[in-house]
Amino acid sequence: MNQYSNQAALRGEPSYLWREGQQRRLQMILSALPVHSASRILVDGCGLGMYVRELSKYYKSVHGLDIEVSRLTSSVVDSDLLVAGQCEYLPYSDGCFDYVISHEVLEHVQDDNIAANEIIRVLRMPDKENGVGGGRAIIFVPNRWYPVETHGIYWRDKYHFGNVPLINYLPNALRNILAPHVRTYLPSEIRSLFSEHQVKIVSHTVIFGGYDNIVRKWGVLGRMIRYGLQALEGTVLRWLGLSHVLVIERKLPELGD
Repeated sequence: MNQYSNQAALRGEPSYLWREGQQRRLQMILSALPVHSASRILVDGCGLGMYVRELSKYYKSVHGLDIEVSRLTSSVVDSDLLVAGQCEYLPYSDGCFDYVISHEVLEHVQDDNIAANEIIRVLRMPDKENGVGGGRAIIFVPNRWYPVETHGIYWRDKYHFGNVPLINYLPNALRNILAPHVRTYLPSEIRSLFSEHQVKIVSHTVIFGGYDNIVRKWGVLGRMIRYGLQALEGTVLRWLGLSHVLVIERKLPELGD
């Protein structure tokens, strides 16, 4: 397996273009994380810095971290707030961020429990005396019930990049043979990753994709497919969508913690 394929398997592929799908997710982020110009934000696993660039239009201090140095050196933003590091060992002090964004990253880390704990650690604590809530994070991760595995599979010790249907519906023992390089999450799994910590769950839903490639290839028909699937987000069928969107808020420790 060549270096490019190995990186795609282990880390996923970052956004190379800013299209309607990314713009839609940006609006979800802005809705979940109230815009205050002085807010300090971390994009945890920032890739080429697409979201760092766009969020910098709204927030004063947007930091980015990624494990791949090559991505940071090729970043679309020129910022001294980009650092190389692991999600499991964030190089920031406790409570130093108002918001954290983790966009399709936790499925790739070595230990998602440690990475989740680090997200919570760097969120600011609530200030009860002044009526200020705790810091918030918005988490996007793949949904186990989506009918297509979008990260490719291993077959006969060779990695095949692309979309493969029904892999996620296999029992864990079989799925983990074909897709050992990436996690998917049931609703209960992504919630439990954070619910045992000092946070409250503000909201949790599942969304379908932007399907920009389909729209580009199929035009009007592609747009019909896009809007038809996204319309399902208002129904119980949203749980078959592409990605979980979880918003959490840090809370004060309870007595005995």
